[in-house]
Amino acid sequence: MAKSKAATDLEELGGNIRRIRTSLNMTQERLAELVNINARTVRRIEAGEINLLITTVARIRNALDCGWNELVPRGWK
Repeated sequence: MAKSKAATDLEELGGNIRRIRTSLNMTQERLAELVNINARTVRRIEAGEINLLITTVARIRNALDCGWNELVPRGWK
């Protein structure tokens, strides 16, 4: 069965978060601390396993100090 567009978008978002976080040499634990969420939640976000509130995405963006265009999936732009 093919993945839904939403599932693909969540995987792309998670991959973007992981790519930016690792380029900053930031651990998942540190990102979780900055965003005020559980480190397990960061792992699940990066794996594309959970849907996010836009407020959580905004807090992640602020913690990673990146632009929206770097973070959000191409289909959202």
